[in-house]
Amino acid sequence: MEQEKTRRVLFALLDTPGNCSCADCGAAEPEWASTTLGVFMCQSCSGLHRNIPHISRVKSVLMDPWETAEVQFMTSNGNTAAKDKYEEKLPEFYYKPTKSDCSVLRDQWIRAKYERCEFMYKERQEPYSTGYREGFLWKRGRDNGQFLSRKFILSEQEGVLKYFNKHEAREPKAIMKIQTLNASFQPQKIDHTNGLQITYLKDNSTRNIFVYHDDGKEMVDWFNAIRAARFHYLQVAYPGTVSASQLPKLTRNFIKEGYMEKTGPKHTEGFKRRWFTMDDRRLMYLKDPLDAFARGEVFIGSKENSYSVLPGLPHSVQGNHWQFGITIVTPDRRFLFTCEKETDQKDWIAAFGSVINRPMAPQEYAVEAQFKHKP
Repeated sequence: MEQEKTRRVLFALLDTPGNCSCADCGAAEPEWASTTLGVFMCQSCSGLHRNIPHISRVKSVLMDPWETAEVQFMTSNGNTAAKDKYEEKLPEFYYKPTKSDCSVLRDQWIRAKYERCEFMYKERQEPYSTGYREGFLWKRGRDNGQFLSRKFILSEQEGVLKYFNKHEAREPKAIMKIQTLNASFQPQKIDHTNGLQITYLKDNSTRNIFVYHDDGKEMVDWFNAIRAARFHYLQVAYPGTVSASQLPKLTRNFIKEGYMEKTGPKHTEGFKRRWFTMDDRRLMYLKDPLDAFARGEVFIGSKENSYSVLPGLPHSVQGNHWQFGITIVTPDRRFLFTCEKETDQKDWIAAFGSVINRPMAPQEYAVEAQFKHKP
């Protein structure tokens, strides 16, 4: 009888604003709780809380027995109070993971909040906030595919991220401008829990670098250092803009990736299997997902500028092995792709549509013009 009463109180707490989504990733309808932190969380994040048992003691709202004192503690705290406490000094640039993000991002977010208390003290400055970072990461070789230790330096003052092929080298192997820098966690593609893909533009073409570090905190700190440098760059470059509008531009996940077949501009060549990456309005195609350079890129504009996506291929086209076609219409030509499965076709059409249905920003017209002048 007492447990039934306790359960009703807990269910009422879960309906309270703030508690109806996970305190850490925002997933809806959390059914787990930390009786030491006073927060409600989803099952996935509860597993990460179990990694810090000295900080967080986890219980199921539905299955575990509860003591009266524990319920009272949850009533006195909750997700909103915990956010005010543990995220009070959270930097604007720091990435708050969602339920769809990889485990290392969510794990380090939870540890940063509750174990290291990184966002509770104003006078405390974490290394990722300083504008300079130096260290060694395992980088995949462009030609042999081996991961080798390379020295990386991120300098907000110079506006660059650079790496060196030899530890004692004075001249960097590559210089990546913060202006075009992006970072995205890719554990499955890189086949490492902490795998990070770094992209940048060189001569208006995308370059890929694949790195990892065995220490999850080290890799997430690099990720947030890049975000901090990007944030400060955008503040200087666009001083009149509101910070909230800059945050989605610090780093971005790819809209969609996967294999499709494509043919050439004359539509008479055979279809070739390629790995495609939809990075905002840039559709890149590569022979292998871990290639350093794309074989080509297509700019995807908006419907107001005569871009559209159509299911299927023109009747005259032949030579495709996969049956589920997609036609991208641009002002200059049509691009033809095929997918292996109908579900893939629908997903790609939805991804293209999400970009085409979005009006182009002023700076994107300049990018479109650069694509038209590519050799």
